[in-house]
Amino acid sequence: MAILYAIEPELSAVEFQAVLIASTLAERRPAQDLRRLEKMLRAADIIVTARDGGHLVGIARAITDFAYCCYLSDLAVDVDYQRQGIGKRLIAETRQTAGEIATLILVAAPAAASYYPKIGMQKLDSAWAIPRIG
Repeated sequence: MAILYAIEPELSAVEFQAVLIASTLAERRPAQDLRRLEKMLRAADIIVTARDGGHLVGIARAITDFAYCCYLSDLAVDVDYQRQGIGKRLIAETRQTAGEIATLILVAAPAAASYYPKIGMQKLDSAWAIPRIG
């Protein structure tokens, strides 16, 4: 069956949680806190999903101004569906939705850092953060 991609602004926190766990991104997200996941989803500007027969197998969640920058905060693909181009397509769909005049930025999970140069993304050497509490 073909993977179907869609913009899903009303995605449920329960489905988001399931794909975070299935992708291993849950190790770096508050996956057990459904209220926080719900807040993350509702505050996102773009939610792109990948589904196999209705089953959520991938997600891209981004915050953007649609004019200058787009922060791709979450890119998660179920480990059983990785290496099939789903992540690359989710990034492409996010970029198309945000607009090509917006720079797409993401922070790579350590295990995924070698993936992004392979799909044409440029590494940035200077980034700064104030860590969250909790």
